[in-house]
Amino acid sequence: MMTKNINTIPFIYKFVLCTVLLIGTFFVSMVFGAANTSIKEVWLALTTDMKTDTIITIREIRLPREVGAVFVGAGLSVAGAIMQGLTRNPLADPGLLGLTAGANAALALTIALIPSASSFTIMIACFIGAAIGTILVVSIGAAKKGGFSPLRIVLAGAAVSAFLYAIAEGIGIYFKISKDVSMWSAGGIIGTTWVQLQVIVPFIIAGIVISLFLSRQLTILSLNEELAIGLGQRTTQIKYILFIIVIMLAGASVALVGNLAFIGLMIPHIVRVFVGTDYRYILPMSAIFGAIFMLLADTLGRNLNAPFETPVPAIVAMMGLPFFLFIVRKGGKAFL
Repeated sequence: MMTKNINTIPFIYKFVLCTVLLIGTFFVSMVFGAANTSIKEVWLALTTDMKTDTIITIREIRLPREVGAVFVGAGLSVAGAIMQGLTRNPLADPGLLGLTAGANAALALTIALIPSASSFTIMIACFIGAAIGTILVVSIGAAKKGGFSPLRIVLAGAAVSAFLYAIAEGIGIYFKISKDVSMWSAGGIIGTTWVQLQVIVPFIIAGIVISLFLSRQLTILSLNEELAIGLGQRTTQIKYILFIIVIMLAGASVALVGNLAFIGLMIPHIVRVFVGTDYRYILPMSAIFGAIFMLLADTLGRNLNAPFETPVPAIVAMMGLPFFLFIVRKGGKAFL
């Protein structure tokens, strides 16, 4: 009954409300941290050229960090929503199906072989690694007679992810760069710089925008592939494009913050409570909810044990793992 009442509200009202909530969450994340600042100082940092110590700290350290959180949360959430629609698998998530593990292994190899690699080089390596992880999972998941099933694809993802993480760890030990690899794979956004954002954020924005143009086709694919073919859709081409978008979003996110699982699983399920099953609404709302979630997780990580930081992946996993088990128990229909 509550879901039906929520779905009677026009989408534009929900979108505007969530956008306002995102802006408010962003300001909260900018104000609170190990060194708390005032709303006035945050405003001055965003709107003026003043150069006090506090304002410079906000502008050069905290601001790029929170901008990174916004785009990583949005990118991973949209990637998860696309994967769930493409595979019709409620357990699909870039972190659970080998994409982020593949990107992480490629990142470790790049750091080992090209220590002076630029952000762009690392991002391209992560794209390639994410693609390899996807190919391995899909190949294993479809190898047995009967094709895909939610359980089989998740088990294949878990096996491939464990294998690729072991490769990343082995590279770190062999080349004596374990500390560098660990800092990336910890999944935090500490040390995010404007240079990194200038390289990586355009790819995330491009991936989200292209996915919005294909949202109608994704909705039909998520319901019935035969129906999509009957309506004249070029399903093969659309699938390839959407998989490329998922690889782009996951690879760019890993290049920026390292491995983060469960965000792409949780957010689309939560969003469906508010907007239903139409991907024209799911994708933009997933981007906003994912951004809000990452901002809250990062703010909590910075304040839970200040001045020390609680790793963001630990906070996400504490919420994500119970959610995953809940979805499994309910057969993927927990919120529908």
